[in-house]
Amino acid sequence: MDMVKIGLIQAKHELSGDESVEAHKDAAVEKHIRLVREAAANGAKIICLQEIFFGPYFCAEQTPKWYAAAEEVPGGPTIRKFQELAKDLAVVLILPVYEVEGIGVYYNTAAVIDADGTYLGKYRKHHIPHVGAGDKGYGFWEKYYFKPGNLGYPVFDTAYAKVGVYICYDRHFPEGARILGLNGAEIVFNPSATVEGTSEYLWKLEQPAHAVANGYYVAAINRVGVEEPWSMGEFYGQSYLANPRGEIVAIGSRDQDEVVIGEMSKSKIREARESWAFYRDRRPESYQELARP
Repeated sequence: MDMVKIGLIQAKHELSGDESVEAHKDAAVEKHIRLVREAAANGAKIICLQEIFFGPYFCAEQTPKWYAAAEEVPGGPTIRKFQELAKDLAVVLILPVYEVEGIGVYYNTAAVIDADGTYLGKYRKHHIPHVGAGDKGYGFWEKYYFKPGNLGYPVFDTAYAKVGVYICYDRHFPEGARILGLNGAEIVFNPSATVEGTSEYLWKLEQPAHAVANGYYVAAINRVGVEEPWSMGEFYGQSYLANPRGEIVAIGSRDQDEVVIGEMSKSKIREARESWAFYRDRRPESYQELARP
């Protein structure tokens, strides 16, 4: 299969952070099931949701309440529900969730579910930000909630393409993006939660550059809207698919719930890699300094 339709889901989280964790999860899961079905009806074969899709971006505050949102991966109820959905629709799902392992160990994780409902594995976010975002005490306080990822940079051989995952802040680090290419990724998904301001100008710059440097497609997904009570900024949407030439072939709106549909071409990956032989011309023996602390 040369041409594969990709579905990227960007959505506003509807509830205030004051609601219960269970209410947030129920509302978000119900909404995203509808959107996944819409993406599949529009021909998407691989569908990715936004970072920690089943709630608000609770990392705006440091409150232990949100630990209750985490689930085991695999085995948690949300993963099981979306495994059934993937099988029903014959689609691959990249499902970003809050993961708990054992007692009190948490990760920012994306599960990959194949088109027959099989759980293929997971990626855990490696690079964890911890920075303020304004004068109200809110910010990207992720070290309060997540340990750094420890599973490397896996690539999943799904029914439709070889899929890699990077999550949000990871996108500022080119090293992992290159490893995903070396591990065979044809497309890398980056589910995100990022607001207007500091990094917005990089949104359409860094990730198309990763696509060019590594000869694969990049799918960037972002939330939309302002989440209360934090109001730390507007999640500016604009989810997009970039090809190995760095061209944005599909992009969403800035402020609307949307299923963005784009198409990837595996022949375009071959064409890009043959015309720019970056993998052939690498000099890994000269890069040892990159691994120095």
